[in-house]
Amino acid sequence: MLKPVAMICAFVFAATAASAQPSNSNSTSGFNLPIPNIPGKSITALVVNYPPGGGTPSHHHAPSAFITGYVLEGAVRSQVDGGPVKVYHVGEYFTENPGAHHQVSENASKTEPAKLLAIFVVDTNEAPLTTLDKK
Repeated sequence: MLKPVAMICAFVFAATAASAQPSNSNSTSGFNLPIPNIPGKSITALVVNYPPGGGTPSHHHAPSAFITGYVLEGAVRSQVDGGPVKVYHVGEYFTENPGAHHQVSENASKTEPAKLLAIFVVDTNEAPLTTLDKK
């Protein structure tokens, strides 16, 4: 079950390396499980680690993905679909609707690390989960 998550993480890292916009965040897979009472849907979790001042370039997620971002450590600055830029602290969360554009995803601190749990409810066979914007 974790193999698809590992492939998704590898894609995100490879796409980030090829992007003109640098990323210095990284993610580790948590789980990827089919949802038994919703045929064709899975729940996937990733932990995103942001070093001080770190972030992920502007990106879109899979068209079917509904996402919840839950802050585990530090503070995360986020902007989705042209909405206001907000800072979320430990225990706070935000959501992204399917096909949302995540313009800002970064550590709000220049001195302390941050950690985010990203939970995706997505079509089981949809990949990639994340596509970085082209410059």
